[in-house]
Amino acid sequence: MAKVLVTGGGGMMATSYSVLMSVYYKESPEFLRTSMESIRVQTAPTNDFVVVCDGPLTSELDAVLREEQEKFESALHIHRLEKNGGLGNALNEGLKICRNELVARMDSDDISRPDRCEKQLRVFEQNPAIDFTSGTISEFETDPKVPFGERHLPTTNEEIIKFSKKRNPMNHMAVMFKKNAVESAGGYRETFHLFEDYYLWVRMLRKEYKAQNIPDVLVDVRTPADMYLRRGSRDYAKTMMKFHKWLRSIGWTSEIDFLTGAVPHAAVCVMPNGIRKMIYKGLRKE
Repeated sequence: MAKVLVTGGGGMMATSYSVLMSVYYKESPEFLRTSMESIRVQTAPTNDFVVVCDGPLTSELDAVLREEQEKFESALHIHRLEKNGGLGNALNEGLKICRNELVARMDSDDISRPDRCEKQLRVFEQNPAIDFTSGTISEFETDPKVPFGERHLPTTNEEIIKFSKKRNPMNHMAVMFKKNAVESAGGYRETFHLFEDYYLWVRMLRKEYKAQNIPDVLVDVRTPADMYLRRGSRDYAKTMMKFHKWLRSIGWTSEIDFLTGAVPHAAVCVMPNGIRKMIYKGLRKE
């Protein structure tokens, strides 16, 4: 594992870890800049920031990458794919070139808190048996200072396993993991579109890789209003049911888990968008 040296009193950390981000042509240049800057000002700086361009980008996005290259200098590594192949494929390609064993995931429109990576590195330092970790996220629509809710998760490995039988046990945009563990579990796969990360975490847990979540808010997550529309599509509901049936087929969940997890989730998918939005925001206040 990567060497982690933590100084007392919340001071700087000397370590080696990578940050993995994917970006494609539909992203906002402003959001990308803000997201990358949140990594640049981490209290525990990275020495390996891998940004995968999932197909050709707009001139505006390329301009942001050029600006950030000057700021990050040799720490930023931009990897370009000839065509758009999907998030899972882009992350797998990026993971191959990450130089460190510890890898922090970052979405191109979210904002990491300044001490996010420092707190996660401490998890691995204090418990070397941990293979992946995430934390609480704060969701907002336009201004991170005006959030509408937080998504809290169970913290211990035992609680995470239990939670995973009904809902995604990790906030993927706030995950830091051991590269070897993810690769051993088969990496990201496109088998279940929009459930790529959930699919990965369950496969890791099945292989007895250990997880832990931090109760602190680590990332401010941009959650546009149309997200609730996307979670109400028939395709989303169909994939969600397919995924839960897979969980049942491998013996990860019981019939009761299916009835109390997948079925209510499917019901929410077919509700009017306004009601679905209220339910999701209510869950964020749990």
